[in-house]
Amino acid sequence: MNLYESPDNPAPPGAVVQPVQTPDGVTLRAAYWLPAGGPARGTVVVLHGRAEFIEKYFEVVGELLGRGFAVATFDWRGQGSSGRSVEDGRKGHVAHFSEFRRDVEAVFGQLVDPLLPKPVFGLAHSMGGCIALTGAAEGWFPVQRLVATTPMVALSLVKHGWLVRRLARVLAWLGLGSRFVPGGRGQSISTEPFEGNRLSGDPVRYARNAAVARALGQGAVGSPTVAWLVAAYEAMGALQAAGYSARIKVPTLIFGAGNDPVCATPAIALFARGLGPGSTYVAIPGSRHEILMESDEIRAAFWKAFDAFIPGSQDTAEQLVSAAEQLEDAVVQPLVPAGDD
Repeated sequence: MNLYESPDNPAPPGAVVQPVQTPDGVTLRAAYWLPAGGPARGTVVVLHGRAEFIEKYFEVVGELLGRGFAVATFDWRGQGSSGRSVEDGRKGHVAHFSEFRRDVEAVFGQLVDPLLPKPVFGLAHSMGGCIALTGAAEGWFPVQRLVATTPMVALSLVKHGWLVRRLARVLAWLGLGSRFVPGGRGQSISTEPFEGNRLSGDPVRYARNAAVARALGQGAVGSPTVAWLVAAYEAMGALQAAGYSARIKVPTLIFGAGNDPVCATPAIALFARGLGPGSTYVAIPGSRHEILMESDEIRAAFWKAFDAFIPGSQDTAEQLVSAAEQLEDAVVQPLVPAGDD
């Protein structure tokens, strides 16, 4: 239940780490921080992507604390230092994404609701975005506003998705659900070489995260299991259903990445177009999958849009337009002389 830190990745001061017990008996590693120097503006609950862990978000936590927010985050079941339901801890495994709802509700019930200041906002990435959007639509992710970066609405990583989905269902039916997906392995994607990686264009942040992943060992899980893949397709299928995004009444800011080889940016943009009033979609050209682990320029544009949206005001729409203009200046324009498309 401790946090691992290093000179290159120090934990923000004041962390409180505590176990959270889910109704089905899984122990989650959770942590929270309170801002120094005055009352908090609220709490931001950070939901990680697949195969991520608390330590990867130390920089983000520090930036949120600097903005005056309390922060809560945790490792999903099946990854990080939270409990496992399969013997090989390197496997990212769940039987169904409804299990993640139990994680969210346990963290809110035992940590966020009784201990942390209101209002509560959400910041979710990739798989965490899929879970957060589902929870917002179904009413069990109780946040005032939600920010989702490259949410897992559809996968671009998997070609011929309909065929892969059918194959995964057959393998699960044959009793192979707890095995790695075909071609999967125990090595974390975060430890692969920087050149050609899918996650970030920033070599320094990528190296930092790779070092942490290596230090955590099985905490930085490898490939998902067949059952996880079946469950993921079911969750994404629900998000893609006609009219589903209109069910989300929580004001939501969704970010798509222009160079994302993991999640399908066109599907994310289509989902975002169905959101109701008060919600916004921002595309970040040049970013790979992990916007929060990207270059300073991309991250600065993200934070400008975040600051305009959270905690929210009458000027939100105008501020988001300003953020989009800064994004154009900071990211797109330097690419033009270089001849990028």
